[in-house]
Amino acid sequence: PRQTFGKEWPYLNTAPPTPALFMSYSHSDENLRDELEKHLSALRRQGVIRTWHDRRIGPGEDIHGQISAQLDSAEIVLLLVSADFLASDYCYDIEMARAMERHDEATARVIPVILRPCDWHGAPFGRLKAVPTDGKPVTKHATLDDGFLEVAQAVRQAAGSLGSSTPASMTATGAGSSPAPTEPRPRSSNLRVK
Repeated sequence: PRQTFGKEWPYLNTAPPTPALFMSYSHSDENLRDELEKHLSALRRQGVIRTWHDRRIGPGEDIHGQISAQLDSAEIVLLLVSADFLASDYCYDIEMARAMERHDEATARVIPVILRPCDWHGAPFGRLKAVPTDGKPVTKHATLDDGFLEVAQAVRQAAGSLGSSTPASMTATGAGSSPAPTEPRPRSSNLRVK
């Protein structure tokens, strides 16, 4: 069967679901998270990703339960790294630790996003390729737009590579079989040529 990070997608001739993206961040960096979300909006509109962060938790919902569920189902996890992120017990000991477990199990892709200058290289995620390029903090770019553009491009690349580890010829009927041909769908009646 066709797989994306261990999840089976057995349906022929249909696209796999849009990858979920989880943002782990310190609330001190909420303004920067908002800016990043603007830069990711084109990817969201194009169906490349679905974004989630803890501000999407509704009134009366279990905060820890929602965070755990979203973190455990996300295909991409962005760690929005700053001194505040590193100082946060919840971000570091719970969200980042679980994200790295899933990364090591190859069930999610963790991308460190360096927001502000901090000593992050010794952290468990320090072995991963960070964005922007060379781990240059977003706030050290000429503009925030320059830094977040690099982040958005990296997310697009990561989302595009999620299903690439399985050959296209793999289908629900077995490895190596040819996919069933797709039949053209009828066009809208107002577009038919007489």
